[in-house]
Amino acid sequence: MSNQLALLRAPGRETLGEAECASLAQMFKAIGDPVRLRLLSLIASHPGGEACVCDISGTFVLSQPTISHHLKVLRSAGILEKERRGSWVYYRVIPAALQRLSAVLHAEGGTATPSDSCIEETD
Repeated sequence: MSNQLALLRAPGRETLGEAECASLAQMFKAIGDPVRLRLLSLIASHPGGEACVCDISGTFVLSQPTISHHLKVLRSAGILEKERRGSWVYYRVIPAALQRLSAVLHAEGGTATPSDSCIEETD
């Protein structure tokens, strides 16, 4: 059995239901884009754990509407929440969303490592 399958079949781990799989797949798909993953990282590491589009748009060679689209995808996936303050919109990471993603990747007795995810299963 590959290390990848061992992560999903760890003793004591409950099987994911259909709805949970769909929700998690949407979240993983959202962070699967390099721009969105970087946005998530920037927002999470920003002072106070939140950032305004005006604070992060200069980091990218993308238009503000494109950045807003990526932020909307992260919001739709349940990873970010937003709050309007006057004419500015602030985004922050939803801690429970990161915990859900982390929990599905967590293996009994340890965590997945980059080398674990690169192993191909051979018959």
